[in-house]
Amino acid sequence: MNAERIVRIVAGFFILLSLSLGVQASPLFVSEYFLFFTAFVGLNLFQSGFTQICPLNSILAKFGIKGSC
Repeated sequence: MNAERIVRIVAGFFILLSLSLGVQASPLFVSEYFLFFTAFVGLNLFQSGFTQICPLNSILAKFGIKGSC
């Protein structure tokens, strides 16, 4: 499994988790402030699309996980 795939899986998991903790209709609701974490993940994905800078990708590279190229 390459780093880009892991980044997508982790980002999707964090978005779903923070939505389930931040939306009042969810049975796992804790606080609507978890929606800020959803926005943070989305903005990070957005900026990494333009700048090619991804903190998780850098962390995975230190663990020896290769990119797709």
